[in-house]
Amino acid sequence: MQLPSNDSPLYNHPLPQIEAWLLSQGCQQDREALHCWHITKSTWKATLYLEEDHLTVYYFNDSEEGDGVQRSFKYSLSRKDLEDAIFSGP
Repeated sequence: MQLPSNDSPLYNHPLPQIEAWLLSQGCQQDREALHCWHITKSTWKATLYLEEDHLTVYYFNDSEEGDGVQRSFKYSLSRKDLEDAIFSGP
């Protein structure tokens, strides 16, 4: 599936394209909560929530216990900006 250009706001992407983009970044969709995606990197984990008007990311260090970092991003940001902000970690 071809995605719009990197500088296109995420709100210009149909849901199947957003899901394909998240899969290409190594995310896995939660089977029970389809708006929820998980990703695990070597030094952090994150859960992403596709909300109505923004994307919320909860970062965790070694486990999902303890302090984490929460960030929210509007869909008006470009896919490239979101990629750089989300997948570089907390």
